[in-house]
This record gives sequence, C-alpha cells and structure tokens, in this order.
Amino acid sequence: MADQQHYSPGLEGVIAAQTRISFLDLQNEEIVVRGYNLLELIERARYVEVVGLLLDEQFPTPERCSELESQMVQAEVPELVYEILAKLPARMHAMDRLRTAVSALAAADPDANTADPDAERAKAPRLIGHIAQIVANLTRCAHGEKPRSFEPGRSFAENFLRTLVAREVTAAEVRAFEQSLIAYSEHELPNSTFAARVVASTLADAYGALTAAVASLKGPLHGGANEAVMEMLLEAQTADRLEELIRHKLARKERIMGFGHRVYMRRMDPRALLLKRTLQELVNARGSGTELVAMCQRGEDVMRTEKGLYPNLDYYAAPVYYLLGIPIELYTPIFFAARSAGLLAHIIEQHQDNRLYRPRVLYTGPRGLKV
Repeated sequence: MADQQHYSPGLEGVIAAQTRISFLDLQNEEIVVRGYNLLELIERARYVEVVGLLLDEQFPTPERCSELESQMVQAEVPELVYEILAKLPARMHAMDRLRTAVSALAAADPDANTADPDAERAKAPRLIGHIAQIVANLTRCAHGEKPRSFEPGRSFAENFLRTLVAREVTAAEVRAFEQSLIAYSEHELPNSTFAARVVASTLADAYGALTAAVASLKGPLHGGANEAVMEMLLEAQTADRLEELIRHKLARKERIMGFGHRVYMRRMDPRALLLKRTLQELVNARGSGTELVAMCQRGEDVMRTEKGLYPNLDYYAAPVYYLLGIPIELYTPIFFAARSAGLLAHIIEQHQDNRLYRPRVLYTGPRGLKV
C-alpha cells in the first residue's frame, strides 16, 4: 500500500514528467517554452512560428514557417468528419462534438495507429490545421450549413478568425486573436496535457491522446472557464452590477470562474496580464468596448480585495473573443485548437522516451470482510 506521507491530492507539487518543452518558472515569473519566454513570443512572434518552435525544438526559419503555414492552411478536413458532425444533435455541447470529430479524424489517416515520433511530427501541422477548421465550422455544421475551407494566400490566424466570424477581419483583430492563440499554445503540464501524456504512455496514437485532452478541457475547472467568464460578464452588463454579482456569489460560497490557478496561486497569471493589454488595444482600435474593460477591472479589483485571487488567462481571453464576435460556445474549442500544437509536442516527446504511467493509491476502504 502506498505510504501516506507521499499522498498529494490532485498530484499537487508532484513531478510527473521530464520535458524539454516548457516550464513555469515561478521564481523568475517566466513561462519558458523551448527556452523562450512565452510572453515575448506572444508580443513578437506569430502563431505559426510558435508551432514550429514546439514541433522542431528550434525557432523556425522563414522557409520553414512558409512550409508549416501551407500545411496547416491547406489541410482539408475529411468529408467523413463533417458528415458525422452534421448528424450530431445541435444541442450537444460543442466540446462533445469536437471530441467526436477529433476521434473521427483517425478514420481518414492510413497511419493513424502509429506511435512513431517521426511520423507524428510529420502529420502534426496537418492535424493542427484540421482541428482549427473543425472548430471554426462547429456552429456552421450544427445549423446544417456547408463548412468553409481555409484559403491559401492568407495566414493561418487570419483564416481561422475569418472562418469563425464569417466576415473579413482587420489586421488589429487578427493580431489580437493570434496573441490569444500563442497564449493558449503551451503551458507545461495542466490536466489536459497530462491526460494526453497518460494515454500516449500506453503507446496509443496521437488521435487517442488528443481525444482524451478534449474531454479534459471540457470541464469548467480547466478549459470551460472562459465560457463561464463571458456568461458572467453578460449577466452583469455593468461594472457596478458585476461587483454586486460577484459579492453575491462569494456570500453563497460559489466559485468565480476566471480567478485563481493551481500553480500561480497568489499572483496574476502573466498571460492574463498580457491579454488584458491586448483587450485594451483591441478596444482602442475598435473605438468601442470601454464598458467591458471597466467591468473586467472592477471584477479583478473585487476578487483581489475579497479573496486575494488574481485573474487567469481565461478571464481576459473571454472578452477579447467576445469583441471579435466569436460565438461563446466556441471559446473552449478555440483553446483546444491553439493548444493542439503543445499537446502534439508532448505526445511526440512521450513516445520518444516512454514509460507507462501507473501511479498507486492511498487506500481508505475496509479490509478483512468475508463473503
């Protein structure tokens, strides 16, 4: 039986993987991704560059970026996947539909059942493109509309956003959206990444591991928080009413989504701080949305004063997506699409130096019972 002194609820503080991909350096307040500060990547890089960095373990050349972007944009989603999506009930949660679609992608891949790292790295850009196009068309498929493909000649981020919102988009909007994609791209070993690595450790293929990650991200304590944040902001409508709503929820001991983080604890998620700036820049470019900014700031102030809690990434990503005109049900699927690059990097790494995950338990049940 496992020794009680080694029991850590939720595996908090337990080192479960050795990785060269990313690390949350709390002492230096830095999110390290392949040696780079994620915040600098958000400010200065493009999403396709971060994809190359995650997959290739080095910052990509312009030629490699062009190759990756072409693979991601021109990846045609198999018709079978859209046929399956069209048959699913529209009332079904978007993440459930996405989970089904990711699993179905394997049907069109003749090498779907491989756990070979080189083969997975080769198909990764195509998979990232497939997932983004599926996410961008989830609502369209639910309403019986024809899905739209990405257009060559446009960047991956522009294609993704304009397909999501079904209109032409400005450079400022694309940049705000791209910054959110980079912010979500990789974050060490959260629940969904751990779920993917656990499944991959059985030598299951990338499709199985990614499907597990989708299931994990649906939960409101992980990916689903961004949708809950926006619903709360829309319910309140004004900064004063948001403060009232938060105080009412706190009095009833309800959890306020978008605040707190298992790792950051009593400090602000650095990605949230940067997305807060992105939100303000987007509002400045649009000339509207100042009330939304005021609401977010009021909520931040109340939670810091009353609970000593700070915003996480979801708190500021949600209003950015709202101002872009993205349907709320797609916020968490977008999180998964952005994170697919990091997830694939972890799946590849797990398969490169694999050991099956098999932890023990602290048994608290009865013993010695007789039949």
